[in-house]
Amino acid sequence: MPKVKIGVFDSGVGGLSVANAIGRELPDLEIILKEDKQHLPYGSRDIEEIHGFIRPIFQEFIDEGCKAVVVACNTVTTNLISQLRQEFPIPMVGMEPMLKPAAERTKTGTIAVFATPRTLGSQRYAWLKGEYAKGMDILEPDCSDWALMIENNSLEREKVAKTIEDVINRGADEIVLGCTHYPLLKRAIGEVVGRSVRLIDSAEETAAETGRVLEEAGLAHAETHDARYRFNASDAPEQFLRVGQRFLGASIDRVETVTLG
Repeated sequence: MPKVKIGVFDSGVGGLSVANAIGRELPDLEIILKEDKQHLPYGSRDIEEIHGFIRPIFQEFIDEGCKAVVVACNTVTTNLISQLRQEFPIPMVGMEPMLKPAAERTKTGTIAVFATPRTLGSQRYAWLKGEYAKGMDILEPDCSDWALMIENNSLEREKVAKTIEDVINRGADEIVLGCTHYPLLKRAIGEVVGRSVRLIDSAEETAAETGRVLEEAGLAHAETHDARYRFNASDAPEQFLRVGQRFLGASIDRVETVTLG
């Protein structure tokens, strides 16, 4: 039986963290990861502009036979996933800041959310705060340049450390990583927070939800034990291949260069 094919989309290399989690949870899938580094960063762009960038990418997923799409971008999920679900006849799994588990477990009542300006300014994020963290102190530090630092392999450790120290000094005991790029900084963040603060990202939950969505759609899985990855990169495919192989620790069929509008 051929592998079930799914698409994973993120604006850049952050989607690797999600593809990695899905590959571990569902090793019988073929995962096609598409990114749009050409138009980074999404977090400070106009929403309609982002919509114009991603519509042809989602159409490509359908044309290539994907049975579901994981929207591995908090900015796109919180602002556009409802519209995308109306436009494309395919199941979609979104990602958004995990405020609910953070609010359930905080002992200090102070939570830090690291996310892009567009995610923090979305109606969906406002609803999440009102629904799950009402009355709590939610800290939202400026992380607007973190995604580019990661993409360009130019991490400013002192700058990142200062941001983390600031929220810890203000009492945060839960840090929500609300952008798929940020889990790639876990080691750097961990050096600052130690064990006193919990880091939360949604990659593992997204992988589990992907399995539930596929099961509900009646999509059988091939009985294999190795996920297969294929990347479509809008820029620097060789770099994406190197990062992907290092981060995933798994085979990548190929990296293809695509031209986006």
